[in-house]
Amino acid sequence: MDIHLILVIVVVSALAFDYTNGFHDTANVVATSISTGAASPKAAIAFAAILNFVGAFISIEVAATIASDVVDQAAISGPGALNVVFAGLVGAITWNLITWYFGLPSSSSHALIGGIVGAALADSGTQAIETAGLVGKVLIPAVVAPILAFIVAALAIGLAYRIVQNLRPGPVGRGYRVGQIASGGLLALAHGTNDAQKTMGVITLALIADGVLPAGSDPPFWVIFSAATAIALGTYSGGWRIIKTTGMRIIKMDPAQGFSSQGAGAAVIMASTHFGFPLSTTHVINGGVMGSGVAKRVSAVRWGVAGNIVTAWVFTLPAAAIIGAATFGLTELMGGASIGPIVISVVAVGLIIIAFVKRARRTEVVDVQTEAV
Repeated sequence: MDIHLILVIVVVSALAFDYTNGFHDTANVVATSISTGAASPKAAIAFAAILNFVGAFISIEVAATIASDVVDQAAISGPGALNVVFAGLVGAITWNLITWYFGLPSSSSHALIGGIVGAALADSGTQAIETAGLVGKVLIPAVVAPILAFIVAALAIGLAYRIVQNLRPGPVGRGYRVGQIASGGLLALAHGTNDAQKTMGVITLALIADGVLPAGSDPPFWVIFSAATAIALGTYSGGWRIIKTTGMRIIKMDPAQGFSSQGAGAAVIMASTHFGFPLSTTHVINGGVMGSGVAKRVSAVRWGVAGNIVTAWVFTLPAAAIIGAATFGLTELMGGASIGPIVISVVAVGLIIIAFVKRARRTEVVDVQTEAV
């Protein structure tokens, strides 16, 4: 009974992470469309949420990678296995909230993987890590994917400008805004296909660790549906701080650049999903945005902002790993049973409620001051 209670906590925590992934990564999907005027914020976010949901049902390759190719299922099996998964999720959620607060578009994917890896290391040492999978399917794609998106977007914007160079700016802008609806939709579909699967993989790993599923199992339908729903709801909530950074602070974007960066991002994410790479959609779309800016002129990119984003990327995996390892250590100090996850969950919910209450009060003060003016 005790271990099944932890399983419930882990599943709820995984879906909570999926929700934070959705609102944290909303900017990846909608920021360019909003900043160029291709779509209103509400329409862009609603469209993205729907396609995030649909995209989650397209493939399970990435889920399989998370469930079996990052950590050794056998090494973390046993009574403490679910605490490992729980601690990893806490690491990922915590880092997501920290970077969201500061408006930094860091990688939810690498936060999740970092959290799980850190907790597994704290539990079983290096034997728990599938080094080949971590390097080949996570670290190498983390470096290659944004560079590839950068190059593809730069080539695409160069071609786009060449095609329309003799046409009037007004019709060209309107045409590319319409094109952004399609490219943004494809990007949202790709985001759901890749990112929702990470939560599916974590829940599947927990079900295997608890003995509910045999090793090597694919995610059940209820796992796929719940993960798709959670990320769609998170996307609909919107991460406005990060939307501002991605869509407005890296470059001053025109519709052609928005179309090119979205198209490049969608192409790279879809290709990576096919091969089961748990890619960072944040890395990819920001690489595309920078590439579309550089192709116009190098000075178009605000390199200070870009540098802050890259710094967040670099620290994401180790920072989440440290938090995940510390959380696992805390659960062990509390006895290693369900008491640790319960206490941590209650404290986390309390802190979130306090944060939202403070934010609501601050909003009321601002509204009152605005009305007075």
